[in-house]
Amino acid sequence: MVLEHFSISDAYAVLKLLVVFIAGMVIYSIFIFKFYKFLARKDIFKLKLYTYYNKSQLLLEKMFGGILYVLEYLLLFPIFTFFWFIVLAVLFSFLSKNTAGINFMISMALVASVRVTSYYTENLSQDLAKMIPFALLGVFLVDIGKFTVQGALQVVTSTPSNLAQNWIQLSYYFAFVIIMEFILRIYDSVRRGVAPGQKV
Repeated sequence: MVLEHFSISDAYAVLKLLVVFIAGMVIYSIFIFKFYKFLARKDIFKLKLYTYYNKSQLLLEKMFGGILYVLEYLLLFPIFTFFWFIVLAVLFSFLSKNTAGINFMISMALVASVRVTSYYTENLSQDLAKMIPFALLGVFLVDIGKFTVQGALQVVTSTPSNLAQNWIQLSYYFAFVIIMEFILRIYDSVRRGVAPGQKV
């Protein structure tokens, strides 16, 4: 009988790897979806810190709102920039055979490009932000033999030492991107006729 060729143990052995792949792809896709949506958003922070003060005096309101607005991008933006940069740098390390310094430059260039294009249109910046992460998924699916657990661990564990070796270069990159973001925010506020920190 045909049913003799089927067994629960064989089904488990065959389907176990399939389920692992499905789970991995779903988790990775959701992470990348959240990642690029956040990175590509023009108004990154929705904290609206300037709403938590006394609005009884107009001058103090504007001054305090402006200060808190600056703090959002002076304190929080560098942290998120570093996170985006690390994620992209690790992904580039999987895809590219370039040196760590070149991968760092490309990663920061991508972060900066996404931020610039977000002020033009968020649709373009989203496409740009998801390009590399989903390209990595495509390469993985097409040529899975290129990826090994040992190779992945080596990329991840070597990242801190590569960061330490290139810290001067990275300092310039981060300073440039942070200043660029401030300029873009000021330009966008002027273009819309809205003072920084003021609700639209």
